[in-house]
Amino acid sequence: MYTLHIANKNYSSWSLRPWILLRQLGIAFDEEVHPFQADLQAQREQFLAFSPSAKVPVLQDGQTVIWDSLAIAEYLAEEHAAVWPDDRAARAWARAASCEMHSGFAHLRERCTMNCAVRARPQTVTPQLQADIERINTLFNQGLSRFGGPFLGGAAFTAVDAMYAPVVFRIQTYDLPMQGAAADYVSHMLALPGMQQWYVQALQERDIDQAHEQDVERYSDIISDERQK
Repeated sequence: MYTLHIANKNYSSWSLRPWILLRQLGIAFDEEVHPFQADLQAQREQFLAFSPSAKVPVLQDGQTVIWDSLAIAEYLAEEHAAVWPDDRAARAWARAASCEMHSGFAHLRERCTMNCAVRARPQTVTPQLQADIERINTLFNQGLSRFGGPFLGGAAFTAVDAMYAPVVFRIQTYDLPMQGAAADYVSHMLALPGMQQWYVQALQERDIDQAHEQDVERYSDIISDERQK
């Protein structure tokens, strides 16, 4: 059985991607959670025990170790055809959109860091952040229009939806504006059993990482905190 190493569900957007892919496709796996630490050197040493890059996520399959979210998706696709859309055009679009998420959206990542538990309002929507939000709208509406929905690559959840799952949580946290079918897609994603499970478990976590909390406060005003006290 696969073992997936992840960090805090409340903060770790990269961990969510392979986790939700495995969960929604019904692929069995064991989960190992390694909370972020204030002492970054101690964290690095701990993570190096299972991760060549000292980062998460990491998928272990016997003696095989894969330490990047997109690489994990491609590795899984070799054994599980449902990872990518069946249709060739949809599959090509899904891979391109996934790579764009993997390497882009720097301003969205910085100014709207993932924190599932809070509701916040950005203090300033910079032109760069606005451009990222508009691009998300374009991608969501394009995929849904071209391939029929309700997921980005067509009728079934695939890796491209997993790659954008952390963005869906960011949209909820910061109330980012979505237009047209993109808004319905966000609601549909948030209602998925896997997304609901991740969210509930994120709220239950007791490992609060101050660095991640401060990332939200740096650029946004906190409206509420949904964590169970």
